[in-house]
This record gives sequence, C-alpha cells and structure tokens, in this order.
Amino acid sequence: MKNIILTTILLFVSSMAQAEVQGKEVTYRANGTLLKGYIAYDDAIQGKRPGVLVVHEWCGLGDYARKRAQMLAQLGYTALALDMYGEGRQAHHPDDAGKFAGELAKNLPLAKIRFEAAMEYLRQQKNVDAKNIAALGYCFGGSVVLQMARLGEDLKGVASFHGNLATEHPAQPGEVRARIISFTGTDDPMIPAEQVAAFKQEMEKAGADYKVVTFAGAKHSFTNPAADEYGRKFNLPLAYDAAADKASWNETTNFLAGIFKQE
Repeated sequence: MKNIILTTILLFVSSMAQAEVQGKEVTYRANGTLLKGYIAYDDAIQGKRPGVLVVHEWCGLGDYARKRAQMLAQLGYTALALDMYGEGRQAHHPDDAGKFAGELAKNLPLAKIRFEAAMEYLRQQKNVDAKNIAALGYCFGGSVVLQMARLGEDLKGVASFHGNLATEHPAQPGEVRARIISFTGTDDPMIPAEQVAAFKQEMEKAGADYKVVTFAGAKHSFTNPAADEYGRKFNLPLAYDAAADKASWNETTNFLAGIFKQE
C-alpha cells in the first residue's frame, strides 16, 4: 500500500514538473508573405482558453515581445507574438525601424491583412477559444492595436503601452467593438498631453468603451528594461520606469480578466 501511495505521489510530482509554459517559433502567411511569430501557452491547462496577440515595438519581433507572450501564458492565456514586418525582419538602428514602421503606417490595408493573418492563426490553435481574442501592443505595436480597434476588428479588448495615439483614420461612432485601455507617460515627448486629450475626444465621439492611464514622470518605452541603454546609444528620450511597468501590467491583468469574464 505504501508503495502504491509513493508511486502515485511521484507520478503527480513528475507531471507537475513537466507542466510548464511552452514557447515555440511558428510561421504563417499573409498574401504570400512569410511571417514569423512566437506562440506561448501553459500545457498544464486543459482545454481551450482566451488568446492574446502581442504586437512588437518598432524594431520588430524580438525577445521583449516573446517575454510578454510568456507572461501572458503564465496567466493562463495562449499568446502569439506576431510579425508585422514579414520574414521576421528586425531593425538594429532607429532609421531602419522608422522605415519599417513607416511602410505600414502608409499602408493601412497591408497592416490590417498582416494583423488578421496572425489573429486567424491564433484562433485556429486547438487550445484557443476563437471567440475570446485580445491584443496588446508596445510602442509601434500599441498604435497598431489601437488602429485595429478603430477599424472594428473582432477583439474583446486592446491594450496600448506607450503607443502613438494619433491617427489619420479616427474611430467612427459604433465601429469600435473592442474595449480599449492605453498607458502613456507624462514625460513622453512622443505622446504629448495634447495627443492624449485628442485621443480621449476621439473615443468619446466614437462611443468607445475606453480608459486612458497616464503615469507621472514616465518617458517613452517605460515598460522595457532595455530602454535606457537603447536611448543612450541613439540619443533618444527613452527610459524604463519599474513602477509604471508594474502598475500597467497589473492593470492589464485585471483588464484581460474583465473582458474575458464569462457572463
């Protein structure tokens, strides 16, 4: 009897040790363009769960977006860090990053196609509840998820972290289906107070369900620990803010729990 109990305990411990967040590189296509993403999920969770897209910063899909996907997987979601540039392209200089981001900013239909390709790939995963999809975006990615919300994409919610709030294609009344939350810093020269105010006015006119959170003293890229080094290297007004990072993530976990709550 003791041997049976011991064996049962060992098997249980073994299964618990093997159950952990899994992450892997994946590929999918949009209009013939190869896109390279990263998907993460906790294999200890059985059945379907909500899916969350993570849209990278202007340098392209890198370790930072993958880390956020893993953090979402730890919360119980299946997360896909997607590729907006194609072929997994990454920019190693701000000039290249600006070029890559600018190409999509000038071609909203292409950005929409690539975002939707990632969303469809995520929905097709056997451990994803296709009716419960959200999106998070950082910097460039933040502006992308906001624009997808403006276009009426079928998302439960979007969260933008230090993403540009301005747009040439403002939300129209009744078009926004996703709940929206945005996080910006008061000391971010790329997203001045006037832009935040204009965004609030846009959302009000559109009748959107939104929330704007600002952090006193926070600069651009405040969620990324690598921001200080990158800012010094290229003389850019970037800085990591641990308090704002933690607060925005905590609020995001509550935001996601709320939008995915079963009625």
